[in-house]
Amino acid sequence: VSIANMLAWSSESIKKPMIMTTDRNVKKEACEIFKLIQMYMGDRRAKTDQLNVALEIATKGWSMQGLRDELYIQLCRQTTENFRYESLARGWELMSICLAFFPPTPKFHSYLEGYIYRHMDPVNDTKVTQHIKELLERNTKKKSKLRKKPKPYIEDHDGVAISTYAKYCYNKLQKAALTGAKKGLKKPNIEEIRHAKNAVFSPSMFGSSLQEIMNMQKERYPDRQLPWVQTRLSEEVLALNGDQTEGIFRVPGDIDEVNALKLQVDQWKIPTGLEDPHVPASLLKLWYRELEEPLIPHDFYEQCITHYENPEAAIAVVHSLPRINKMVLCYLIRFLQVFVQPANVAITKMDVNNLAMVMAPN
Repeated sequence: VSIANMLAWSSESIKKPMIMTTDRNVKKEACEIFKLIQMYMGDRRAKTDQLNVALEIATKGWSMQGLRDELYIQLCRQTTENFRYESLARGWELMSICLAFFPPTPKFHSYLEGYIYRHMDPVNDTKVTQHIKELLERNTKKKSKLRKKPKPYIEDHDGVAISTYAKYCYNKLQKAALTGAKKGLKKPNIEEIRHAKNAVFSPSMFGSSLQEIMNMQKERYPDRQLPWVQTRLSEEVLALNGDQTEGIFRVPGDIDEVNALKLQVDQWKIPTGLEDPHVPASLLKLWYRELEEPLIPHDFYEQCITHYENPEAAIAVVHSLPRINKMVLCYLIRFLQVFVQPANVAITKMDVNNLAMVMAPN
Protein backbone atom coordinates (compact mmCIF):
# COMPACT_ATOMS: atom_id res chain seq x y z
CA VAL A 1 0.00 0.00 0.00
CA SER A 2 1.45 3.37 -1.00
CA ILE A 3 1.87 6.24 1.47
CA ALA A 4 -0.64 8.28 -0.58
CA ASN A 5 -3.27 5.56 -0.22
CA MET A 6 -2.51 5.13 3.48
CA LEU A 7 -3.17 8.84 4.01
CA ALA A 8 -6.31 9.03 1.85
CA TRP A 9 -9.94 8.55 2.88
CA SER A 10 -11.10 4.95 2.95
CA SER A 11 -14.51 3.34 3.15
CA GLU A 12 -12.90 0.10 4.33
CA SER A 13 -11.92 -0.75 7.89
CA ILE A 14 -8.26 -1.10 8.89
CA LYS A 15 -6.61 -4.27 10.17
CA LYS A 16 -3.71 -2.67 12.04
CA PRO A 17 -2.75 0.75 13.46
CA MET A 18 -1.41 3.41 11.13
CA ILE A 19 1.37 4.19 13.62
CA MET A 20 3.64 1.31 14.62
CA THR A 21 3.24 0.23 18.22
CA THR A 22 4.02 -2.74 20.44
CA ASP A 23 1.14 -1.96 22.80
CA ARG A 24 -1.49 -4.68 22.33
CA ASN A 25 -4.30 -2.55 23.72
CA VAL A 26 -3.50 0.28 21.32
CA LYS A 27 -3.34 -2.20 18.41
CA LYS A 28 -6.81 -3.46 19.26
CA GLU A 29 -8.35 -0.06 20.01
CA ALA A 30 -6.85 1.53 16.86
CA CYS A 31 -8.97 -0.68 14.60
CA GLU A 32 -12.09 -0.08 16.69
CA ILE A 33 -11.64 3.67 16.83
CA PHE A 34 -11.27 3.82 13.04
CA LYS A 35 -14.73 2.27 12.75
CA LEU A 36 -16.09 4.79 15.26
CA ILE A 37 -14.59 7.65 13.23
CA GLN A 38 -16.29 6.27 10.11
CA MET A 39 -19.57 6.10 12.06
CA TYR A 40 -19.30 9.70 13.23
CA MET A 41 -18.52 10.87 9.70
CA GLY A 42 -21.51 8.99 8.31
CA ASP A 43 -19.34 6.55 6.33
CA ARG A 44 -20.44 3.52 8.35
CA ARG A 45 -23.79 2.68 9.89
CA ALA A 46 -23.91 3.52 13.61
CA LYS A 47 -25.98 1.82 16.29
CA THR A 48 -26.28 5.00 18.34
CA ASP A 49 -26.51 8.74 17.74
CA GLN A 50 -23.63 10.97 16.67
CA LEU A 51 -22.98 12.56 20.09
CA ASN A 52 -22.62 9.19 21.79
CA VAL A 53 -20.22 8.02 19.08
CA ALA A 54 -18.15 11.17 19.69
CA LEU A 55 -18.31 10.52 23.44
CA GLU A 56 -16.93 7.01 22.98
CA ILE A 57 -14.10 8.30 20.76
CA ALA A 58 -13.19 11.17 23.11
CA THR A 59 -13.30 8.89 26.15
CA LYS A 60 -10.97 6.36 24.53
CA GLY A 61 -8.50 9.08 23.55
CA TRP A 62 -8.67 10.76 26.96
CA SER A 63 -8.23 7.46 28.82
CA MET A 64 -5.42 6.01 26.64
CA GLN A 65 -2.56 8.40 25.99
CA GLY A 66 -0.94 5.88 23.63
CA LEU A 67 -4.00 6.03 21.36
CA ARG A 68 -4.05 9.80 20.82
CA ASP A 69 -1.58 10.14 17.95
CA GLU A 70 -3.19 7.16 16.21
CA LEU A 71 -6.59 8.83 16.52
CA TYR A 72 -5.32 12.10 15.05
CA ILE A 73 -3.51 10.44 12.12
CA GLN A 74 -6.72 8.53 11.35
CA LEU A 75 -8.64 11.81 11.32
CA CYS A 76 -6.02 13.30 9.00
CA ARG A 77 -6.47 10.30 6.71
CA GLN A 78 -10.26 10.42 6.65
CA THR A 79 -10.25 14.16 5.86
CA THR A 80 -7.81 13.72 2.96
CA GLU A 81 -9.15 13.06 -0.56
CA ASN A 82 -12.62 12.81 0.95
CA PHE A 83 -15.05 13.92 -1.75
CA ARG A 84 -18.25 13.75 0.27
CA TYR A 85 -18.55 17.16 1.85
CA GLU A 86 -20.77 16.17 4.77
CA SER A 87 -18.35 13.40 5.74
CA LEU A 88 -15.39 15.76 5.36
CA ALA A 89 -16.97 18.43 7.56
CA ARG A 90 -17.87 15.88 10.22
CA GLY A 91 -14.28 14.66 10.26
CA TRP A 92 -13.03 18.17 10.99
CA GLU A 93 -15.79 18.63 13.54
CA LEU A 94 -14.67 15.46 15.31
CA MET A 95 -11.08 16.71 15.35
CA SER A 96 -12.23 19.93 17.03
CA ILE A 97 -14.12 17.89 19.65
CA CYS A 98 -11.11 15.68 20.42
CA LEU A 99 -8.82 18.70 20.78
CA ALA A 100 -11.12 19.97 23.53
CA PHE A 101 -10.15 16.95 25.63
CA PHE A 102 -6.57 16.01 24.78
CA PRO A 103 -3.63 17.10 22.58
CA PRO A 104 -1.41 14.81 20.51
CA THR A 105 1.97 13.90 21.98
CA PRO A 106 4.76 16.47 21.48
CA LYS A 107 6.27 14.09 18.92
CA PHE A 108 3.16 14.27 16.71
CA HIS A 109 2.31 17.92 17.40
CA SER A 110 4.28 19.36 14.47
CA TYR A 111 2.71 16.98 11.93
CA LEU A 112 -0.83 17.74 13.08
CA GLU A 113 -0.10 21.46 13.28
CA GLY A 114 1.18 21.45 9.70
CA TYR A 115 -1.79 19.42 8.46
CA ILE A 116 -4.30 21.79 10.06
CA TYR A 117 -2.39 24.89 8.93
CA ARG A 118 -2.53 23.80 5.27
CA HIS A 119 -6.34 23.82 5.43
CA MET A 120 -6.74 27.27 7.00
CA ASP A 121 -6.63 29.20 3.72
CA PRO A 122 -10.21 29.88 2.43
CA VAL A 123 -8.85 29.40 -1.11
CA ASN A 124 -8.75 25.68 -0.33
CA ASP A 125 -12.49 25.72 0.37
CA THR A 126 -13.12 26.72 -3.24
CA LYS A 127 -10.74 24.03 -4.50
CA VAL A 128 -12.43 21.34 -2.41
CA THR A 129 -15.88 22.42 -3.58
CA GLN A 130 -14.81 22.47 -7.23
CA HIS A 131 -13.10 19.09 -6.93
CA ILE A 132 -16.22 17.51 -5.39
CA LYS A 133 -18.47 18.96 -8.09
CA GLU A 134 -16.22 17.72 -10.87
CA LEU A 135 -16.11 14.25 -9.36
CA LEU A 136 -19.88 14.10 -8.97
CA GLU A 137 -20.45 15.38 -12.50
CA ARG A 138 -18.13 12.68 -13.89
CA ASN A 139 -20.02 10.04 -11.94
CA THR A 140 -23.32 11.43 -13.21
CA LYS A 141 -22.13 11.21 -16.81
CA LYS A 142 -21.06 7.60 -16.34
CA LYS A 143 -24.43 6.69 -14.84
CA SER A 144 -26.33 8.57 -17.55
CA LYS A 145 -25.20 6.00 -20.09
CA LEU A 146 -27.16 3.41 -18.13
CA ARG A 147 -30.34 5.50 -17.83
CA LYS A 148 -32.59 7.16 -20.38
CA LYS A 149 -33.33 10.19 -18.17
CA PRO A 150 -30.44 10.91 -15.86
CA LYS A 151 -31.05 13.01 -12.77
CA PRO A 152 -27.88 14.94 -12.15
CA TYR A 153 -27.14 15.49 -8.46
CA ILE A 154 -24.65 17.88 -6.95
CA GLU A 155 -24.35 17.52 -3.20
CA ASP A 156 -25.47 20.63 -1.36
CA HIS A 157 -22.90 21.75 1.17
CA ASP A 158 -23.77 25.21 2.41
CA GLY A 159 -22.47 24.31 5.88
CA VAL A 160 -19.36 25.46 7.71
CA ALA A 161 -16.29 26.01 5.56
CA ILE A 162 -13.40 23.62 6.19
CA SER A 163 -11.08 26.59 6.72
CA THR A 164 -13.33 27.69 9.61
CA TYR A 165 -12.91 24.31 11.30
CA ALA A 166 -9.18 24.37 10.56
CA LYS A 167 -8.68 27.81 12.13
CA TYR A 168 -10.58 26.71 15.21
CA CYS A 169 -8.60 23.44 15.43
CA TYR A 170 -5.31 25.32 15.01
CA ASN A 171 -6.06 27.62 17.95
CA LYS A 172 -7.36 24.72 20.02
CA LEU A 173 -4.20 22.70 19.29
CA GLN A 174 -1.94 25.53 20.49
CA LYS A 175 -3.89 25.87 23.74
CA ALA A 176 -4.16 22.12 24.30
CA ALA A 177 -0.39 21.77 23.90
CA LEU A 178 0.05 24.21 26.81
CA THR A 179 -2.75 23.04 29.10
CA GLY A 180 -2.63 19.30 28.39
CA ALA A 181 -5.56 16.89 28.53
CA LYS A 182 -8.78 17.52 30.42
CA LYS A 183 -7.96 17.44 34.14
CA GLY A 184 -9.77 15.48 36.81
CA LEU A 185 -10.86 11.90 37.38
CA LYS A 186 -14.23 12.08 35.64
CA LYS A 187 -14.36 10.93 32.04
CA PRO A 188 -15.83 13.20 29.36
CA ASN A 189 -19.63 13.35 29.49
CA ILE A 190 -22.31 13.98 26.89
CA GLU A 191 -22.81 17.63 27.92
CA GLU A 192 -19.09 18.33 27.47
CA ILE A 193 -19.21 16.68 24.04
CA ARG A 194 -22.20 18.80 23.03
CA HIS A 195 -20.43 21.93 24.27
CA ALA A 196 -17.22 21.04 22.40
CA LYS A 197 -19.19 20.41 19.20
CA ASN A 198 -20.94 23.80 19.41
CA ALA A 199 -17.81 25.70 20.42
CA VAL A 200 -16.87 26.30 16.77
CA PHE A 201 -19.99 28.47 16.46
CA SER A 202 -20.29 29.60 20.10
CA PRO A 203 -16.82 30.60 21.30
CA SER A 204 -15.96 29.98 24.94
CA MET A 205 -15.50 32.81 27.42
CA PHE A 206 -12.33 30.99 28.42
CA GLY A 207 -9.36 31.48 26.12
CA SER A 208 -10.88 34.41 24.22
CA SER A 209 -9.71 38.03 24.21
CA LEU A 210 -11.39 40.63 26.43
CA GLN A 211 -12.87 42.33 23.37
CA GLU A 212 -14.25 39.04 22.05
CA ILE A 213 -15.82 38.34 25.44
CA MET A 214 -17.45 41.78 25.48
CA ASN A 215 -18.79 41.16 21.96
CA MET A 216 -20.23 37.79 23.07
CA GLN A 217 -22.26 39.43 25.84
CA LYS A 218 -23.28 42.53 23.87
CA GLU A 219 -26.71 41.22 22.91
CA ARG A 220 -27.42 39.56 26.25
CA TYR A 221 -26.03 42.31 28.48
CA PRO A 222 -25.76 45.47 26.35
CA ASP A 223 -25.25 47.79 29.34
CA ARG A 224 -22.51 45.85 31.10
CA GLN A 225 -19.13 47.55 31.03
CA LEU A 226 -17.26 44.57 32.48
CA PRO A 227 -17.18 40.88 31.49
CA TRP A 228 -20.15 39.03 32.98
CA VAL A 229 -17.95 36.02 33.72
CA GLN A 230 -15.51 38.11 35.77
CA THR A 231 -18.10 39.89 37.90
CA ARG A 232 -20.40 36.88 38.46
CA LEU A 233 -17.61 34.55 39.55
CA SER A 234 -16.18 37.25 41.81
CA GLU A 235 -19.61 37.80 43.37
CA GLU A 236 -20.04 34.06 43.84
CA VAL A 237 -16.73 33.78 45.73
CA LEU A 238 -17.91 36.47 48.16
CA ALA A 239 -21.45 35.02 48.39
CA LEU A 240 -19.92 31.73 49.56
CA ASN A 241 -17.89 33.60 52.20
CA GLY A 242 -14.62 33.23 50.35
CA ASP A 243 -13.28 36.21 52.29
CA GLN A 244 -13.72 34.09 55.42
CA THR A 245 -12.18 30.89 54.00
CA GLU A 246 -8.65 29.82 54.83
CA GLY A 247 -6.37 29.54 51.80
CA ILE A 248 -8.78 31.19 49.37
CA PHE A 249 -7.17 31.45 45.89
CA ARG A 250 -4.33 29.22 47.13
CA VAL A 251 -6.24 26.01 47.82
CA PRO A 252 -7.62 24.59 44.54
CA GLY A 253 -11.25 23.61 44.18
CA ASP A 254 -12.19 20.05 43.24
CA ILE A 255 -11.16 19.84 39.57
CA ASP A 256 -14.27 17.93 38.46
CA GLU A 257 -16.52 20.52 40.15
CA VAL A 258 -14.50 23.32 38.52
CA ASN A 259 -14.93 21.65 35.09
CA ALA A 260 -18.68 21.29 35.68
CA LEU A 261 -18.97 24.95 36.70
CA LYS A 262 -16.98 26.04 33.66
CA LEU A 263 -19.46 24.23 31.42
CA GLN A 264 -22.36 26.05 33.11
CA VAL A 265 -20.68 29.46 32.99
CA ASP A 266 -20.09 29.08 29.25
CA GLN A 267 -23.87 28.75 28.99
CA TRP A 268 -24.33 31.96 31.00
CA LYS A 269 -25.43 30.12 34.14
CA ILE A 270 -24.23 30.10 37.73
CA PRO A 271 -25.84 27.02 39.27
CA THR A 272 -27.51 27.20 42.66
CA GLY A 273 -26.24 24.86 45.31
CA LEU A 274 -22.55 25.72 45.16
CA GLU A 275 -21.02 25.29 48.61
CA ASP A 276 -17.24 25.47 48.26
CA PRO A 277 -15.86 28.97 47.51
CA HIS A 278 -12.64 27.37 46.25
CA VAL A 279 -14.55 26.16 43.16
CA PRO A 280 -15.58 29.59 41.74
CA ALA A 281 -12.25 31.01 42.98
CA SER A 282 -10.32 28.41 40.98
CA LEU A 283 -12.46 29.02 37.89
CA LEU A 284 -11.98 32.79 38.22
CA LYS A 285 -8.20 32.31 38.30
CA LEU A 286 -8.51 30.01 35.27
CA TRP A 287 -10.46 32.68 33.38
CA TYR A 288 -7.74 35.27 33.99
CA ARG A 289 -5.01 32.76 33.12
CA GLU A 290 -6.62 31.61 29.87
CA LEU A 291 -7.27 35.08 28.43
CA GLU A 292 -5.95 35.10 24.88
CA GLU A 293 -3.72 38.01 25.81
CA PRO A 294 -2.68 38.70 29.43
CA LEU A 295 -4.72 41.26 31.35
CA ILE A 296 -1.62 43.45 31.29
CA PRO A 297 -0.56 42.99 27.63
CA HIS A 298 2.94 41.89 26.64
CA ASP A 299 3.75 45.38 25.36
CA PHE A 300 3.62 46.70 28.94
CA TYR A 301 5.74 43.96 30.48
CA GLU A 302 9.05 45.87 30.53
CA GLN A 303 7.39 48.95 32.02
CA CYS A 304 5.89 46.85 34.80
CA ILE A 305 9.27 45.29 35.63
CA THR A 306 10.98 48.67 35.58
CA HIS A 307 8.45 50.44 37.82
CA TYR A 308 7.46 47.69 40.24
CA GLU A 309 8.86 49.66 43.22
CA ASN A 310 7.48 53.03 42.10
CA PRO A 311 3.75 53.33 42.94
CA GLU A 312 3.18 56.50 40.92
CA ALA A 313 4.86 55.06 37.80
CA ALA A 314 2.93 51.79 38.25
CA ILE A 315 -0.37 53.71 38.38
CA ALA A 316 0.67 55.55 35.22
CA VAL A 317 1.17 52.19 33.49
CA VAL A 318 -2.35 51.14 34.53
CA HIS A 319 -3.79 54.37 33.13
CA SER A 320 -2.02 53.75 29.82
CA LEU A 321 -3.64 50.31 29.34
CA PRO A 322 -6.42 49.82 26.75
CA ARG A 323 -9.75 50.89 28.26
CA ILE A 324 -11.24 47.42 28.76
CA ASN A 325 -7.99 46.07 30.25
CA LYS A 326 -7.81 49.00 32.66
CA MET A 327 -11.43 48.52 33.78
CA VAL A 328 -11.01 44.77 34.31
CA LEU A 329 -7.75 45.25 36.21
CA CYS A 330 -9.23 47.97 38.44
CA TYR A 331 -12.19 45.69 39.23
CA LEU A 332 -9.78 42.88 40.14
CA ILE A 333 -7.78 45.19 42.43
CA ARG A 334 -10.92 46.43 44.20
CA PHE A 335 -12.10 42.83 44.55
CA LEU A 336 -8.81 41.69 46.10
CA GLN A 337 -8.83 44.66 48.49
CA VAL A 338 -11.74 42.95 50.26
CA PHE A 339 -9.47 40.02 51.08
CA VAL A 340 -6.55 42.06 52.43
CA GLN A 341 -8.60 43.63 55.23
CA PRO A 342 -6.81 42.63 58.48
CA ALA A 343 -9.92 40.93 59.89
CA ASN A 344 -10.16 38.73 56.78
CA VAL A 345 -6.43 37.98 56.57
CA ALA A 346 -6.54 36.68 60.16
CA ILE A 347 -8.92 33.94 58.91
CA THR A 348 -7.82 33.34 55.30
CA LYS A 349 -4.06 33.55 56.01
CA MET A 350 -3.87 35.24 52.59
CA ASP A 351 -2.21 38.61 53.05
CA VAL A 352 -1.29 40.98 50.22
CA ASN A 353 1.96 39.11 49.49
CA ASN A 354 0.27 35.72 49.35
CA LEU A 355 -2.51 37.02 47.13
CA ALA A 356 0.01 38.65 44.81
CA MET A 357 1.94 35.39 44.59
CA VAL A 358 -1.07 33.28 43.59
CA MET A 359 -2.75 35.84 41.33
CA ALA A 360 0.21 37.34 39.44
CA PRO A 361 0.85 34.26 37.22
CA ASN A 362 -2.72 34.60 35.96
